[in-house]
Amino acid sequence: MAPPHTQEFEDAITVTPISSHTYSAHLSPRWTVGAVPHGGYTMAVLHRLAITHFKHTHPTRHHGDPMPIAMQMNFLRRTNVGRATLIVKDAKLGARTSTIHVTLSQGEPDQDEKPTDRVVGYITVSDPVSEVGLTASSDWTLYPPPPSTRPPEIKETESTESAHSNTDGNSPWVLMKDPFSGFRHVMAHHILYGPPKEHRRRNVGDQWARFHPRGPKGGPARWTTDSMVLLTDIFPHMLTGLDAAAAPSRTGSDGKGSKTPPFWYPTVTLNVDFKRRLPPEGEEWLYSRIILKDVRNGRTDIEVIMMNERGEIVALANQIGLVVSASRNTNGRTLPSAKI
Repeated sequence: MAPPHTQEFEDAITVTPISSHTYSAHLSPRWTVGAVPHGGYTMAVLHRLAITHFKHTHPTRHHGDPMPIAMQMNFLRRTNVGRATLIVKDAKLGARTSTIHVTLSQGEPDQDEKPTDRVVGYITVSDPVSEVGLTASSDWTLYPPPPSTRPPEIKETESTESAHSNTDGNSPWVLMKDPFSGFRHVMAHHILYGPPKEHRRRNVGDQWARFHPRGPKGGPARWTTDSMVLLTDIFPHMLTGLDAAAAPSRTGSDGKGSKTPPFWYPTVTLNVDFKRRLPPEGEEWLYSRIILKDVRNGRTDIEVIMMNERGEIVALANQIGLVVSASRNTNGRTLPSAKI
């Protein structure tokens, strides 16, 4: 039986053991921005690496049910589509928490050279049995408040496309589309709703998201903890706002009218704090509040607060990114087909 996030996504994040501390993965062309695998997708692969490592090499630790509770990653160089080697170093093996150092390395496409480190960082792991202690609520709340604390009311029809192009007439949410989805392939796997354009802000964004992986093994899906990692790095309307502020849409060089954005926003660091593990059957909707505090000298800071339909925080993320020409993404590389 396919997992709630579909077999398509499961295949895309599969990690295969080579030895006790060495693993391999294949970064899929379906989950890219331009020619580069998406940062959140790469994080999802590394999230799966942590789980695979403990189940493979330390099967009795963390009651046989390891769960990452924090990830701190540095993206050193562009990754590429294809095989990646994943190396794990056990930094600390503890009773309640364990921490591993992970490295994703690759060579350049079509070049016979020694692989270089592309992504490095630390992942801290615990388990539901060991996660005990004080729990206390606070008076914290989202400010400014979102248009609604409920996801859109979808008019379900036989057609998936029409079901997601219409909402209840009283809904404060509208379907959002990325004008550069031909470049940002990863965006095709999500159905996103946000406030109407006239109510959007450039520095504060709200979105409700459903998961819908595209491909022969994809289809309607539910968010799992594995796929939730991906969503911490998905906020197309925020990027589109920056694109529009800097330059108009560009027509791609393929002669078919596909649009290429003026900028690429590569991730430099991405830290994720997991507050709750999603249920085994997954969640249909997840809400994200995205905050962009400043863009300074081509460097961004982005904070993401992710909640379930019950208003519970499930993950917090903080990211440092760059604003560079889109040509930096594609230089010397072949773009995945727009039909992927």
